[in-house]
Amino acid sequence: MAAKSLGTSLRVVSLLPSAAEIICLVAPHEILVGRSHEDDFPHSITNRPILTAAKTTFTTSEDVNRQVSESLSTGQSLYDLDAVALAKLKPDVVVTQDLCDVCSIDLVTVERIARKLNPVPTVITLNPQNLQDVLANITEIGTALGFPDQAESVRSSLLQRVQRVRDQGAKLVSERGSRVTVGFVEWIAPIFIGGHWTPQMIQDAGGIHPLNLPKNQDDGAGKSFPIEDQKFIDLDAQVVIVAPCGLDIPTTERELRSILDKNKSSGARCWVSEYLQRGVKIAVVDGNQMFNRPGPRLVDAMEFLVGFINDRYDLVPSDFPWKLFTP
Repeated sequence: MAAKSLGTSLRVVSLLPSAAEIICLVAPHEILVGRSHEDDFPHSITNRPILTAAKTTFTTSEDVNRQVSESLSTGQSLYDLDAVALAKLKPDVVVTQDLCDVCSIDLVTVERIARKLNPVPTVITLNPQNLQDVLANITEIGTALGFPDQAESVRSSLLQRVQRVRDQGAKLVSERGSRVTVGFVEWIAPIFIGGHWTPQMIQDAGGIHPLNLPKNQDDGAGKSFPIEDQKFIDLDAQVVIVAPCGLDIPTTERELRSILDKNKSSGARCWVSEYLQRGVKIAVVDGNQMFNRPGPRLVDAMEFLVGFINDRYDLVPSDFPWKLFTP
């Protein structure tokens, strides 16, 4: 749906971090007048009013999984949306999502509140399932906001970088004669494996994600889902990437060390120690910024993947937020 008014006078609210990033790439930053509590990039938008809040509190991976499961089982939203603050902003456009009720405010809540505003804003809903969808969202948002040429320029530039990664990945696979088996962790306790666009990106970079394969060569995989630790151990991955949804590097490292300590005291087998003992490299990535948001920086993540997976660190962007895990 086209926005009611176009150009720099437009008032836009983002309720999704990846949407805020796209908006700021295709349009002047000043049109963004409100944001979600997770919209923190680019830094220039962090002075905008915050309109959402999480009902869960991060303690440990295991406990957050319990909180989320209990809320979803009773049909409760995991987030609050400040309807009064939203009304005061008088947005022309609200950008939200319908992909994951765990990751951001749910669409039902947004539409219910938006219908009560005067004037009623246009609601743009994103639901990307793969990398192509993410890039198409750039065109969709840019066109809706009245900046189609800038959106096309951004999308074209990203596509060139994606193709470069695909070419590098294909060349490295050809030289090696096989793909690198990758274990990708989107949540730590329990283990949720990579889903949607991530297995596709791994494959483009010269790897393979056997626990959740892409549906076809040019598509994403199914959504992330939990598996038993033993199944992850049995994968016998050649590299492991840990990029939990919503967590930064220090928090992720703390969670991994906690698992090591817990299993050491109980004597249970631990996937972290198993892979470390095998000499497998475990990369810890700022998943909150780089893999979990279906936005432009997924291309940065692809550039990291082709370098890390293939042991070609010269290909990893120098500013990419990652490190090798050491106990």
